[in-house]
Amino acid sequence: MSDDNNNSTPDTGELAQKLNLETGRISWQELQRHFARGVVLVVSRPLDLIEVAIKLTQDDTPQFERWLAEGLLRRALDEDARGWHAADTEFWSVVVAPWVLVQATDVSTSI
Repeated sequence: MSDDNNNSTPDTGELAQKLNLETGRISWQELQRHFARGVVLVVSRPLDLIEVAIKLTQDDTPQFERWLAEGLLRRALDEDARGWHAADTEFWSVVVAPWVLVQATDVSTSI
């Protein structure tokens, strides 16, 4: 174990492995109730879903502020929901309570 918990590679690796096992596909039909609660975060394609989940777990506010400023991470909007409903979109998702992080599985779907 490392003396510095904030920079512990084994802990981060274990967390990544745990989160990866908790990642799964979710349909728009299943995601709707989370969207209605306002807890869906859209993770843009350039970002790795697991990396974002790790940073959220670690409460890495500066990194989240950068992603938000760059438009790489954002709350899901009503216009997203309309598009997802019309396309019956499927997502990769992982829950980091209270948030549900999603990336569309279809490359043609814009998020």
